[in-house]
Amino acid sequence: MTDRLGRADLHIHTLASDGIDPIATILDFVESSTDLDVIAITDHERIDAAVAARRMARDLGHRVEIVVGEEVSTLGGHLLGLFLTERVRPLRSLRTTIGEIHEQGGLAIPAHPLVPYPLCAQGWVLRRLINDRDPMVRPDAFAEQHGLATVGNSDAHQALAIGTGWSTFPGRTAEDMRQAILERATHQHGSFHGTGRQLATFGDQLRKYRSDAQAAIRATVRRDGTGRDLGYPGGRHRPPRFEEEWMARRTAVAETAPVDAEQNRGR
Repeated sequence: MTDRLGRADLHIHTLASDGIDPIATILDFVESSTDLDVIAITDHERIDAAVAARRMARDLGHRVEIVVGEEVSTLGGHLLGLFLTERVRPLRSLRTTIGEIHEQGGLAIPAHPLVPYPLCAQGWVLRRLINDRDPMVRPDAFAEQHGLATVGNSDAHQALAIGTGWSTFPGRTAEDMRQAILERATHQHGSFHGTGRQLATFGDQLRKYRSDAQAAIRATVRRDGTGRDLGYPGGRHRPPRFEEEWMARRTAVAETAPVDAEQNRGR
């Protein structure tokens, strides 16, 4: 192993929210086409897909570690919650939301700060929180000049965009990355995806939303307990659940594939 810094992309969306790729596609892309050590699944207002992704990556023996995250809509802009154990309720103040993330041992990072758009946390709001007397409501990363860690992420809504923005940190594990953020030892790299890619992704999202609406209509008519595809095994059920039996079957197939290939070569 070389002494290179670890690499992480901590802002990725899946089919469960407004992303267009299922978890299996995302995991396969990260494993085969990137050198990332850590990724965070941060769907809007939910963590079920992130929990499923973490279990799938572990069961399949993937090298990348999955951080359970969520992009939370607050009254002060979108906020990333990382290392979560429970979903964080949306549409409350940025201050309250940061405090709740910290209460469950997570990290709170503005998702795409300073962009002049209503869903983005603005500088004056963040500066006020940084100077708050209560350390529990201060964000964990924002800008180096404010004494906080700097992080780079892709905000990927499709697998191909993962890793276009990334952070480096001493170590290789998710826990190493957490400590690096707290110790302000991270560095940001890459850039936000360009206008052309955003427009193409938006077109794919529109087609996805149409398919989701059709699935919702069919589920209402049939009343069979299913809904739209959330991008992971069991994600069509209502309420969603992760089907561990599917993982066991896929793992068994992966383990027997080399044996079958060897037998076929001998024929």
